[in-house]
Amino acid sequence: MANSYLIWNKQTISDFSDTNINSLYNEGFLFTRIALGDIYQTRSLRIDLNKFKLTSENKRILKKTENLSLTSYELPVTNYDWRIGKLGKDFYSTKFGDGTFSANKIKELLTTKHNFNELFQYVFPSLDKEGRTRSVGAVESDSTPPRLPLSKGRNQIVGYAICFENKEILHYCYPFYDLKPETYKLIPNIGMGMMLRTIVYTKEQGKKYVYLGSVKDEAGKYKLQFEGLEWFDGKTWKTDLEELKQQIKQNTL
Repeated sequence: MANSYLIWNKQTISDFSDTNINSLYNEGFLFTRIALGDIYQTRSLRIDLNKFKLTSENKRILKKTENLSLTSYELPVTNYDWRIGKLGKDFYSTKFGDGTFSANKIKELLTTKHNFNELFQYVFPSLDKEGRTRSVGAVESDSTPPRLPLSKGRNQIVGYAICFENKEILHYCYPFYDLKPETYKLIPNIGMGMMLRTIVYTKEQGKKYVYLGSVKDEAGKYKLQFEGLEWFDGKTWKTDLEELKQQIKQNTL
């Protein structure tokens, strides 16, 4: 996965002020998982939240995942559960191949000072014997570190995303979720549901942009279904998605 990134420039920063980070993100840079301060410039994709509104397709996805909720936890967490790392490793191995993202790297991102400062946890209510959803209230309080999985009969933690957030921006990155067939049956479109709920949450928080990582080839086209999209071409931000699709097509050939 790391070798598939489109990288135009790289640097390591020591100034972690919001002003510097916002400026670098505005120049097409994104934080990496490699080491503290490592950033790279790429064909970054973001949503101008002042222009974002739900499309009919967005509404359809939200309806199909209407019981999915999110909670955020500040990083680093103090008592990490190894099953979170296993969930992430299994997800990335299945999607992109063995060795893509190790459980140890996920543990490092979540338990040490790194480039990312928020862990988003996605929860779905359990079902009763008749197959109806039942919510038993909050899964965990804000003071309780996230854990996975929960015991049978309680709300189910189905996914996570490791993110960077400040007052102006949120970088949604490194999502992972349960790939078991029974989870897919329960929550169709879980990945897009997680992303959409994060976008809506970020807009409600009054932030300016949600960054969705980079878009290099056909595999990233699922990110292009949102109003207010902008993409960085190496010099400036553009809104012409047809031009972007042509560049994606060229990269895919």
